[in-house]
Amino acid sequence: MNTMQGFIDEAEQALLHTYNRYQVVFDKGEDVYLYDIEGKKYLDFVSGIAVFALGYHNEAYNNALKEQIDKLIHTSNYYYNVPAVEAAKKLKAVSGMDRVFFTNSGTEAVEGAIKTARKYAYLKDGSTDHEIIAMNHSFHGRTMGALSVTGNAHYREPFEPMIGNIRFADLNDFESVASQVTDKTCAILFETVQGEGGVHPATKEFMEKVRALCDERDILMMLDEIQCGMGRTGTMYAWQRYGIKPDVMATAKGLGCGVPVGAFLMTEKVGAASLVPGDHGTTYGGNPLVCAAVCKVLELFEELDVLANVQKVGAYLEKRLDEVATEFTCVQERRGTGLLQGLVFDQPVGDIIKRAMDKGLVLINAGTDIIRFVPPLVIRETHVDDMIAILRECIAQTEGERK
Repeated sequence: MNTMQGFIDEAEQALLHTYNRYQVVFDKGEDVYLYDIEGKKYLDFVSGIAVFALGYHNEAYNNALKEQIDKLIHTSNYYYNVPAVEAAKKLKAVSGMDRVFFTNSGTEAVEGAIKTARKYAYLKDGSTDHEIIAMNHSFHGRTMGALSVTGNAHYREPFEPMIGNIRFADLNDFESVASQVTDKTCAILFETVQGEGGVHPATKEFMEKVRALCDERDILMMLDEIQCGMGRTGTMYAWQRYGIKPDVMATAKGLGCGVPVGAFLMTEKVGAASLVPGDHGTTYGGNPLVCAAVCKVLELFEELDVLANVQKVGAYLEKRLDEVATEFTCVQERRGTGLLQGLVFDQPVGDIIKRAMDKGLVLINAGTDIIRFVPPLVIRETHVDDMIAILRECIAQTEGERK
């Protein structure tokens, strides 16, 4: 079984088949590279789906986790622990928010945000029929609440009925949002940059209008920054580019750089008038191990000047992807910001991604016709050049087969 195919065959017998996995077994990582169990080296432009922001085998990060393992891993939320307090303090400082609840994942952070919105509205009028407006083409997670606000019917239909009172509008179309608002609307939820839905950034104008509407009607503006946050667009959180602050925000992925941790955050106004003891909880969320990781991640972001690197290399990645879009007729456009980019094709991209994998480049899609680029935030321009060289070769081969 110690061969690549042996492990794959064993996995298919033991694991529930909910993923169509690429035929590779990764064994270790170093910097921005992955290595499979046969020793082949891969340039990683997926980073665990926007998770491993600091790259692989960062010594300071690894040591912080090892030290915490030797001290204390878990106690439960019936008690305080130092890493959770320190992590919350640091997260408040970089986010500008006031209250933090640590979760195990991004989807759990969205669940907490939904409950926050409903409790906030319930305390105002005692009613339980409030509505949330979410966006078409959005993706917020796979649990029932997060799935209910995910704007893709394909994901929802097999699991109906969803939680009720969810309406859908279109990102960057304010009139579509305004038309869904009723006296029962308690929150408007969207990703500041849609990731799975095709790498669509929200515009400043759209965010300003939604913010004004929420202020006028005492509706909570809730942003999902799970994929686009933690520095990926060049600011710690994508909304900070515009200075349009949400009432509630979900974060995860790069927050822990590999350990299972997320969080939902809120303003003091919302925190003082929503969830109270008994309303929400988690056994593992915010335990000492994951919060030690959060602390070290936030420290390293500052020490390594990660945001400046994202701004510099992100601009270079945009330039090189624009060149590819101009060169190949099958590429319709590039869109995105920072190190969250997408190339839109006029055909399915599965063959291109598979060819890239064979040539030692790890890519991922966003829908059937978009290649998404979410590399570690510490990549350098030379890594972009290496990626572009392989990508061009793969696109050319695929185009050649079509002719």
